[in-house]
Amino acid sequence: MNAELLVDDKVDIRASYLVAEDLKVAASLLYQAYHDDPVFLEIFDGDNIDYEQRLRTSIREELGAFWHAKQPIVGLYLGETMVGVACLNKSNDGVTSGRFWHWRLKMLLGAGYFSTKQMIEKEDIVISSVPMKNFHMLSFIAIHPLHQHHGFGHYLMAAVNTLLDEHPDSEGVAVYATTEKYQKFFSGVGYQLVKNVTVGNISGSLMIHYRE
Repeated sequence: MNAELLVDDKVDIRASYLVAEDLKVAASLLYQAYHDDPVFLEIFDGDNIDYEQRLRTSIREELGAFWHAKQPIVGLYLGETMVGVACLNKSNDGVTSGRFWHWRLKMLLGAGYFSTKQMIEKEDIVISSVPMKNFHMLSFIAIHPLHQHHGFGHYLMAAVNTLLDEHPDSEGVAVYATTEKYQKFFSGVGYQLVKNVTVGNISGSLMIHYRE
């Protein structure tokens, strides 16, 4: 696995796999990106006083699960500052809805039994809807709020495409987009709408970028 996925010296931007020291910054970016996500608002009860703590716990433990399973976590850097992050997992390698026991224990302690159960059910529903056998799932993606609408998301997705090139057995990358903003973004970078998928009371778009 190459360390650098994308480099553009003209704007001093690069994409590479994260190191352990970057996980806290990545968690912060993801927390900001998913704070108002409809699925997480439902799973963690957005009206509850503990919502933000539960969301932080979930994101931290999800990142930990990705890291320990050696699944790709891609960071986008402007100079030395991380401005974006994307987390993927391979459908048949490492990170599944069951996770491993210590992830589930930490989630139960931090987010509660019901929320943990809903997180697992959400992933089962989405993954079972993907019409591919071997694929990558883009589980999380974020660009720092101050750097949005400046093309950085396209750089990050270009890095994801490079990652796909490193896995010739992967048929493509799937993503579950729950807001119109994300649906338009993924459509603009070559993702096709496959079907609408309902998780709880929330309907989102399952979109796929197929290997060319």
